[in-house]
Amino acid sequence: MLLNLFLELPPGAIIAIVVVIFFLVIVVATSFKIVPQANAYIIERLGTYHDTWNTGIHFLVPFVDRIAKKVSLKEQVLDYDPQAVITKDNVTMQIDTVVFFTITDPKLYCYGVDYPLLAIEKLTATTLRNLIGEIDLDGTLTSREIINAKMRDILDEATDPWGIKVNRIELKNILPPKDIRDAMEKQMRAERERREAILRAEGEKRSAILQAEGFKEAKILEAEAKRQALINEAEGAKQSQILRAEGEAQALLEVQEAHAKGIELVKAAGADQAVLSIKAYEALVEMAKGQATKIIIPSNIQNLAGLATSLAEIVKDEKKNK
Repeated sequence: MLLNLFLELPPGAIIAIVVVIFFLVIVVATSFKIVPQANAYIIERLGTYHDTWNTGIHFLVPFVDRIAKKVSLKEQVLDYDPQAVITKDNVTMQIDTVVFFTITDPKLYCYGVDYPLLAIEKLTATTLRNLIGEIDLDGTLTSREIINAKMRDILDEATDPWGIKVNRIELKNILPPKDIRDAMEKQMRAERERREAILRAEGEKRSAILQAEGFKEAKILEAEAKRQALINEAEGAKQSQILRAEGEAQALLEVQEAHAKGIELVKAAGADQAVLSIKAYEALVEMAKGQATKIIIPSNIQNLAGLATSLAEIVKDEKKNK
C-alpha cells in the first residue's frame, strides 16, 4: 500500500524522498565509530560532557553527539629546549629536560586545564629553577637522580587534577658556562695526572718489593743449596771413611787369619827349634834390607849365630861321609 502511494507521487517528490533516504542511510552508517586500542574518545552531547568511549565500537547520535577530543592513553614524551637556570652559588647554566607522562583520566585531561602540554612545560621550567636555586654547582652536577626524583614528585602531584601522571623526568644535558667547563677540564686533567703518578709510584714500589723478595728468596735458596751440598759432601766423606775403615778392618782380619792358619800349618807340620830359628834369621835379614837407620837386635842373636855354626858343621860332616 505504501509502495502504491509512493508510486502515485509526482516524479520530483519521489526523487526528493530517495535523496533524503540515501542521506539518512549515510548519516546512520557513519555514526558507528570504532575506538582503537590505547585510545579514548570524549563525547559531548549538545555542548556538554556526555561520556568517555574506550576501545570498541560505539554509536554516535547524529546531530546531537559529537567527538570532542581523541586522547591517546600511551606513554608520551616531551623534550624541552635548554633553559637558563641559576645555582645557589650564582652560576648560570643551561639544562634541558625530558618528561615522560601518561594520561590516566581523559575527562580531566580535556577539561582540567587549557593547553595541558604547555602547562606541563611551564610547570617543569619553574620547578627546575626552584630546585637548582637551592643547590650549588657541584651538587647539580652530581645529584641528577635526586633532582629527577624531586621534580617527578612535584609535577606528579601538580598534574594529578589534570588527569596526567608523570612517570619520569630526566635532566638530559647540564651545560655550565665555558670558563667553568675549562676549569673543570683542567681539574679533571690534574686529577687524572695525580692518579697516574700515584699508580706509577705504587707500581714502582711493588716492583721494588718483588725484586727484593726475589733476591731474598734466591739468597735463601742458594744458602740452602750450599748447606745441603755440604751435608751431602760430609755424609759422603763419612760413608767413605766408614767403608775404608771397614775395608782395612776386613784386610787386617784376613791377614790375622792367614797368620793363624800359617801357625796352625807349622804346628801341624811338627816344626822343631831349628826351623823356627831359621825363620827368625830370615826375618832378621828382611829387616836389614829396610830403610831404618837403627836396628834393634834381640838378645838371643848369639844363639842364632851358634845355630848357624852348628848347621855349617853338619853340612861339612855330610860332605865327608859322601
